[in-house]
Amino acid sequence: MKKLLFLFGCLLCLVIAGCSNQSNGKQNDGKEEASNETVTYESETGPVEIPAEPQRIVALSNGPNVFALDGNLVGVDEWTKASPLFEEDMADIEIVSENDPEGILALEPDLIIAGSHMENLDELEKIAPTVIYTWGKLDYLEQQIEIGKLLNKQEEAQEWVDDFTKRAKAVGDKIKEKHGEDVSVSVFETDSKNFAVFGDNWARGTEILYQTMELEMPEKVQEDVLADGYYNLSQETLPEYAGDFIVLSSMGGENEFTKSETWQSIPAVENNQVIEIDTQEASYSDPATLEYLLDIFEEGFLQ
Repeated sequence: MKKLLFLFGCLLCLVIAGCSNQSNGKQNDGKEEASNETVTYESETGPVEIPAEPQRIVALSNGPNVFALDGNLVGVDEWTKASPLFEEDMADIEIVSENDPEGILALEPDLIIAGSHMENLDELEKIAPTVIYTWGKLDYLEQQIEIGKLLNKQEEAQEWVDDFTKRAKAVGDKIKEKHGEDVSVSVFETDSKNFAVFGDNWARGTEILYQTMELEMPEKVQEDVLADGYYNLSQETLPEYAGDFIVLSSMGGENEFTKSETWQSIPAVENNQVIEIDTQEASYSDPATLEYLLDIFEEGFLQ
């Protein structure tokens, strides 16, 4: 009798295990079906059939935007990888280039994001569905929402946009309350030898300052910069483009020019109204970079 009970117990275990395996098989099959689902994404170059939930994304552009939405990145451009803001989180992500299609192919991407200015776009499209964006065609908030659509995370992207806009505008209101409604700001960048000034959509926080906070842009900047987005300056003409505040983007290190009489005579410098940022940390307009810069601006303008 005991032997019969023992044999019955063994058979029961086998039946349960078999059912469990069958159930797991169905779950795995379901996942495979889900991973094979596609949707049509309306890109600026036309409709592109993409995975409903991309699992291996190569971002030759807009990598930080994808990162902000927890996209599954396997490759990014060298500039994104070089940013100190992403250095730790992207340690295991490969550096890729449009000039190395074979390297991209080796990563087995199921989605590629590229810029319209890039080379070998036809080759990339042969590797995986490729979505192309033109820098500046969408404003910095619309771009994040568009990446949300691409990753099936539009609601999450929209929530961040609404919240960030509200917080950034509130900081802008405080700045104008403290320094006046017409307070102006210029955004310069230097590599210690050359200088440039930026308009309202060239990263380095320009979108926050001019578009969302609605701070004033010096008249000379409006005249010479807005059309192209940036303008190269001689050191001697810098004072003509300086606002009440200056945001100075640089790579760090010694900059002899900031010790010069020309620089020191600029009112914003004399009034200690220069906010310094790291070029490598400020070259994008994605959520992580924008949040980082918003904190810097809030402290710099309102200290």
